[in-house]
Amino acid sequence: MNLAYRYFGNRRQGTVPVIILHGLLGSSRNWTTVAKELAKRYEVFAIDLRNHGDSPHVAGMHFTALSEDLATFMDGKKIGEAAILGHSLGGKIAMRFSMDHPDRVERLIVVDIAPKTYPPYHTLEFEALNALDLKSLHSRKDADTFIQKWVPDWGMRQFLLSNLKRQDDGRWEWSIHLSALTNALDDMRSNVLKPGEVFLGPTQFIVGGASQYVSAKDRVRIQQHFPRLHYSILERVGHNPHIEATEAFLEALEL
Repeated sequence: MNLAYRYFGNRRQGTVPVIILHGLLGSSRNWTTVAKELAKRYEVFAIDLRNHGDSPHVAGMHFTALSEDLATFMDGKKIGEAAILGHSLGGKIAMRFSMDHPDRVERLIVVDIAPKTYPPYHTLEFEALNALDLKSLHSRKDADTFIQKWVPDWGMRQFLLSNLKRQDDGRWEWSIHLSALTNALDDMRSNVLKPGEVFLGPTQFIVGGASQYVSAKDRVRIQQHFPRLHYSILERVGHNPHIEATEAFLEALEL
């Protein structure tokens, strides 16, 4: 698996690289602003997960394979140890990787996701994307109008349609592997950790105070898996604190 990535900064003596893992239906592009800021002090790699962005399309989305994708990436870049920062789905992968390869995680930062099984989410969004007929699509605006009945929020529609790209011959294609992601939704909603698994390295969870993804009760479960935990809540911020409140997110971030 040869993952695509965006590179920021240069290797600095005395620091480990920072590797950023985006969320479901996102890409490394979503982290450009944060990565550029972090690159003032660190070498930063923002990765496109498999079936996202410019990375290869394959059938599986099991967390073990996603964790090994990251290990393979680090091997290819000759990175022995890194600070791993993951948001949402990327946060789940980061948690799994910390258990699979604890010696390669200098510190773990998880953004607005918990180690638990989630009820179905993004159901309407995936229904909308699968219903869109790319062969008859004339413009991005037409796509926006079509999915509006499933996805009334303008910002969410723009996020979803950022995965729509037009080829030189005028054809529209998804940059995501839509069928693979749709088939893997149940797997991606599942708890990525097993009872009794513990990562002993320094860990930070950054949670949006207005988000529904991590509850106060989840903190007990998080602490059990990550005893060296620092828990940061950004008040009045939703599921995407790196976008909704970039400055506050960077201030809270411990590297």
